[in-house]
Amino acid sequence: MKQNEIKKMSKEDIVEKLKEFENSLKDLKMKHSISPLENPLEIKKIRRTIARLKTFESNQ
Repeated sequence: MKQNEIKKMSKEDIVEKLKEFENSLKDLKMKHSISPLENPLEIKKIRRTIARLKTFESNQ
């Protein structure tokens, strides 16, 4: 998720997306611990997106 997209979102949308990405991160980590993922860089992308969302959430 790009910064431009996040800037256009309301605070409620940011909180909702944050919960969604945190849940998907938990799922990916669980799947990765059981068997290797096809693309382990997905975990990195989601972690960075969560960080972006938290940054914009604290600034609003």
